[in-house]
Amino acid sequence: MYQKILKEIQQPYYQQQYPNDGQRFIAWYLRNIHGLDEIQTKGCITDGANDKQIDAIFVDDNSSTVYIIQGKFIGSSQVDSEPLREILSSWVRIKNMIALQEDANNKLKQKLIDLSDALQDDYDISFELVTTATLTQAAKADLARFQEELSNNDELSASIHLIDSDEIRRRYDLALDKENPLINHTVILDPNKYLNIELGNTKVVLAALPLSECIRFPGIKDGTLFKKNVRQSLGLSNAVNKGIKQTIYNDAEEFFFFHNGITAICTNMEIHNDELSLQGLSIVNGCQSLNTILSCSEKVKAQENSYVMFRFYEIPERNRADKISVSTNSQSAVKPRDLRSNDKRVLGLKKTFEQKYSAGYMLTKRGEVAPANKDEEYIVDLSDLGKYLMAWHSQRPNISYSESKIFDKYFDQIFRKDYCPEKVQALNELSKSIFKRWIKENPLGLNESLLAMKSYAPYHHMYAVSLCFCVINNMAEGVPDPAIAISKLKCNYVYDEIIDMAGTCLNTALEAAANEPQPGNRVFSPQNWIKTKTCLTGIRAAIRQYFNMLPAMPGGRDLSQKYKSALQMEPEFFEERWSAD
Repeated sequence: MYQKILKEIQQPYYQQQYPNDGQRFIAWYLRNIHGLDEIQTKGCITDGANDKQIDAIFVDDNSSTVYIIQGKFIGSSQVDSEPLREILSSWVRIKNMIALQEDANNKLKQKLIDLSDALQDDYDISFELVTTATLTQAAKADLARFQEELSNNDELSASIHLIDSDEIRRRYDLALDKENPLINHTVILDPNKYLNIELGNTKVVLAALPLSECIRFPGIKDGTLFKKNVRQSLGLSNAVNKGIKQTIYNDAEEFFFFHNGITAICTNMEIHNDELSLQGLSIVNGCQSLNTILSCSEKVKAQENSYVMFRFYEIPERNRADKISVSTNSQSAVKPRDLRSNDKRVLGLKKTFEQKYSAGYMLTKRGEVAPANKDEEYIVDLSDLGKYLMAWHSQRPNISYSESKIFDKYFDQIFRKDYCPEKVQALNELSKSIFKRWIKENPLGLNESLLAMKSYAPYHHMYAVSLCFCVINNMAEGVPDPAIAISKLKCNYVYDEIIDMAGTCLNTALEAAANEPQPGNRVFSPQNWIKTKTCLTGIRAAIRQYFNMLPAMPGGRDLSQKYKSALQMEPEFFEERWSAD
């Protein structure tokens, strides 16, 4: 492969766009293996001075994966463990994103922003060591050890993959295969569960196939059945694939209704005696499903009434087949929030909120725009509301960054049909006030590492406001009613003061944690700290310390009395915390 790639990167495109063979090799890999275009490829490459052993970062939204790539373009046959150690080094640096950004080159700084955003959405991290050589035996042993270390790390789990000369060749052959797949297969059809029609001069067979029939398809395990698919299996840890597996084990008879179906194309197909003969078969949509079904093969074999919809199209034309593959895989991804937009609890909240506030509007769907006659101060987004509820009522702002968890795992706990609109608006108003302070001008004097996390750290700020009431009223477990709480702050003219004080205490908690000795002499990571329960304890301690020390400050005695009076609430205005543990 080395000689082949060396020849191809002599092309004017690579020579003019990239200064050395190392970058040209990475560009070649991104274009030919990951399938990126010229602009995407250029934007992914970070190689150069201060690249921190990171040659490229590619954020793949289709697979929810961040690929961190290091390349070794060498003509020798073997390479030792040094590149693996460099990957570990980059992994360690990523755990302290703020420090890494400060010392990185401009190209890497930009990609680290994309990486940070992806991590907030629970994207997987995949390190790829791409080399035209092979690893020595000692390096292979190190690779196995490093794979275990990265995958089991609690702070920042990741996977590491070796893409050596043989693997590059295999992936290259698959990616550049211009011929139709050579897989031929015969499917046994249930005579009462298929439809054979012709649409626009195209043969079409729609069939409900038993899951047990699905595992008979050749080419699932080695991926050859999916040559025309836009991506290969994402593995069983993928959230969608986990859901498929759960259905197989718990609701197999409902599989047909829960599943979108599988699309297959072939160059020729014929039906004779309920047997569907397929030539040049390829699955263009359903790779994840078939891989998951195969992984449950023994369970599937024992099931009699579990089916999946199959769409078979006879498409001999290569260009048309490619278009179908792209189109069937290019619909916008459906997120957990989308699936909940029509939930009766959500619709109930929307109805009561908009009835209460004539100028208000609750946005429940992605891409939805509020009517022009609505007041911005009374417009609340469903995703934001979920984060408010998690931070305030569950007292878990460290989960507020994860929209997928809010609308999946914790949806039942935090979205309640009897939640009153006054509370919704109180949290909505408080959030808007808080976010006005999280700006580059930094009116609160927040630590820069906090500002760098402004997409989710402000929910810790909201949590801190709730704790002010808890501390003053000695409520270790209770949560203040947000409508009553915000009303008291306004009536006592301390609304802005308490918000500012809560932000300062959050900052104090972060800096106190940063100054504590770290286990194993690890470097403190603000990004990791903010997502742990430890930070919650630290914020509460900082607020308690502030109120305890306030009387001793100049003018603090009067201020202390003022705050105590404003924050005092009757016990009946405190509610039980909504568990999200």
